[in-house]
Amino acid sequence: MYKRIRDLREDKDLTQQEMANMLHTTQTTYSRYERGDLDIPTAVLIKLARFHKVSIDYLLNETNHPQRYDS
Repeated sequence: MYKRIRDLREDKDLTQQEMANMLHTTQTTYSRYERGDLDIPTAVLIKLARFHKVSIDYLLNETNHPQRYDS
């Protein structure tokens, strides 16, 4: 999971600070998410999935298909 959120961020040429700002957290906390040193709260997972337009299952490595499910 942690590599995926880093790869998605890097694909958009965003810094950790820019992602942290979007998530209303600190760069240190976001960095810990990417390294796997800190579990990502559900609310943050939802924000990340919406921002990157991928499913939460994709972020969690439960699927290799990034498409979001229809609601």
